[in-house]
Order: sequence, then structure tokens, then C-alpha cells
Amino acid sequence: MTPPPELIIEAGRSERQYWRDIWRYRELFYFLAWRDILVRYKQTAIGIVWALIRPFLTMVVFTVIFGKIAKLPADGAPYPILVFAAMLPWQFFANSLTESSNSLINNSNLIAKVYFPRLIVPSSAVVVSFVDFLVSGMILLGLMAWYDFVPSWRILTLPLWIAIAFAASLGVGLWLASLNVQYRDFRYIVPFIVQFGLYISPVGFSSSIVPQQWQLLYSLNPMVGVIDGFRWAIIGGESSLYLPGFLLSLGLVTLFLISGIWFFRKMERTFADVI
Repeated sequence: MTPPPELIIEAGRSERQYWRDIWRYRELFYFLAWRDILVRYKQTAIGIVWALIRPFLTMVVFTVIFGKIAKLPADGAPYPILVFAAMLPWQFFANSLTESSNSLINNSNLIAKVYFPRLIVPSSAVVVSFVDFLVSGMILLGLMAWYDFVPSWRILTLPLWIAIAFAASLGVGLWLASLNVQYRDFRYIVPFIVQFGLYISPVGFSSSIVPQQWQLLYSLNPMVGVIDGFRWAIIGGESSLYLPGFLLSLGLVTLFLISGIWFFRKMERTFADVI
């Protein structure tokens, strides 16, 4: 009896073909992103309100602790706006890490049966987190209206900072997604990374309170430059951007993105076997 033909699921044979395949499978990208958006907002008790409640309550806590009790400087803006200008990129980054790190595991049945560029899966998870980012932006608009706060011309640079935040989220997310397939312990490590990162990032306070001699070292956290960039664009006025620290953060974001794509592509051929 002739044995059945062997089924081989492999990625594109060349880099050019792989990136071409991503464009060919763009409808799958749309489907995965839209499916996760529907699950998040339609199959929950409070739906879209949850994306507003969580950052709003965090903003309130940080405003009370750092603004009212500790009386830290607000860079010339109302303290809630200072906090929420940082909450937007941080929540986007944190949600992206959580969603993208589990994305391959959650789609294991699809990955094990059908060939498509696996890069689509964590990328679509980052896009879903970006939808949360846009929804949360409504709170910032509400705060600006409440405090009668009008941003300066710097707000026009906001798309640049969003692109940098997207690159940081995707780069780190690709690393965690790949490692989570090989070592399932990472599903416990990611929440710790997110929680620890919240405290060492300038979310509840301005990074200007960090002593000058430590600011470059502090910028080794790539989210410092991203958060400072958001505040520089949204708050304007007294808010300044520490250029050496920003360049360091930008370099680290670029390194994470390039190395994340490289490592993901290296591990991609083993996903169908390991998962």
C-alpha cells in the first residue's frame, strides 16, 4: 500500500517571496485583527467601556499619588493630562506585549495546518492593541476639553511618535511571541515585565525629575523616549525633550524591531512542529 504523501508546511523559500506572501495573505491579516476586535468589544459585558475605565482609573490613582500627595512638577500642564499623555503609549505597549506574546499559542490550530507568513499573527495582535489606543484617546480629548487645554503646533508630530511606539511594540512583541512558543514559562514572565515596566517608566511622573547625570542611563528603557515624545507633542509649553536620551531610545527601538524580525524568522520554521 502506497503511504500517503507527506505534508510539509514551510515558509517562503526566500526573503523576497516571504514579504510578497505577507501582501498576498493580507486578507488573513484583516480577518485575524477584525476577529479579535469583535471578541474584545462585542462578547463582553461592558464592551468598549473597559478600554476607557482601566486607563482612566490608573490616571486617577497616579494623579492623586504623584500630583496631589507628592506634588511632583507637571511641566506646565494639568497633572491628569501629564499622566494620560504617558498612559496612551504605555497602555498600547503593554497591551501589545500581552496580546502578541500569546498570539501564536492562541492560533496554534491554524499555524499547525496551513501555511501563511506567521509574522501576520503577532502583527495583527499589535493592531488590535492600537484600536484600544485610539479608543483611550477619547479620554485625553475629554481631559483637554475639561481643563480648556489647547495643544501647540507640536501635536502635528504625534503620528511620528505613534509610529515609534508601534515599532517598539512590534519589536518586543515578536521576541516574546517566539520565546513563548519555545518556552511556555514566558506566559508568566510577560505580566511581570508589564507590571515592572510601569514603575520604571515615567508614566505617573515627568522624567525631568530624574537627575541630569542619570537621564542617559534612564533612557536605556526605550519607552522613556517614546513617552517623553508623546508628552512633548501633546503638552508642549514647558515640556522638553532630552535629545541624547531620545536618540538612545530610538536606537534601541530600531534594534528591537530589526532583531525581533530576525529572531522571529529564524524560529518560524519550527513553530508548526513545536506548537
